[in-house]
Amino acid sequence: MSDNALSSWIGRTEQVHDHLSLHSVTRIAATLGERVPQVGEPLPALWQWCFFQPAVEQTGLGGDGHPALGGFLPPAHNRNRMWAGGRFEFYAALKVGSDATRISTITNVQEKHGKTGSLLFVTVQHDYLQDGQLAIREEQDIVYREPTPPKLTGSEPLPAGTWQESVTPEPTLLFRYSAVTFNGHRIHYDWPYATQVEGYPGLVVHGPLIATLALRAFCRANPDARLRRFAYRGLRPLIAPQPFVVGGRVVAQGKAELWAGNSEGIAQQGEVTFD
Repeated sequence: MSDNALSSWIGRTEQVHDHLSLHSVTRIAATLGERVPQVGEPLPALWQWCFFQPAVEQTGLGGDGHPALGGFLPPAHNRNRMWAGGRFEFYAALKVGSDATRISTITNVQEKHGKTGSLLFVTVQHDYLQDGQLAIREEQDIVYREPTPPKLTGSEPLPAGTWQESVTPEPTLLFRYSAVTFNGHRIHYDWPYATQVEGYPGLVVHGPLIATLALRAFCRANPDARLRRFAYRGLRPLIAPQPFVVGGRVVAQGKAELWAGNSEGIAQQGEVTFD
């Protein structure tokens, strides 16, 4: 696709309304092993990923389980989709039991060429609103890569952190997280597809799930902190059921570094700004 054709997708918008129901929140809490927030209480950080997903019919899915491209997102035929990372600004908490809206806008589409072939980068801004007020702004980075063997080893060892939690990503955890986020990507639950088609050695742990667990570990270690910003970036996949850790450390007043990984090094790294 030409640069002019790609740039024509910039500015496209999509609006999704949802109800942050206690029923759905209960299922998310069960999946993550958390207390159930009650109606009127804040939705925990990054749980909004479990809402606002368009209900695409089965016939509208691509071979990888994602909605077929060329609707809201630009087409990227014969490429594998990866959720590469993103950035958040937190203004107010979304409240359980109330309606909310997500307004999504494509802000950048760019083709790049690297050692692993051609890569298509798409940046989407998501504004989450409740009662007419902006609560959360997210920039999501999506990468479509040509089918190539995935990078499985890290270049940076895990640093020493102030806090650390161990995670064993059982296949049932991945399946249930796919369910509560209405994520059909087959690399997370379809072992033959993940290994034989996309070339992974097993089921792939969701990047958003890793980020959610990493930020949860920060909040547990710093219960009085008020989140302001969060940025994260995936470096390589984590494969189930191999255990991994999420940890971090405060590096300056109001700033912390987060990471997730295992003996093979860092798989995801992030930064939190807080009060």
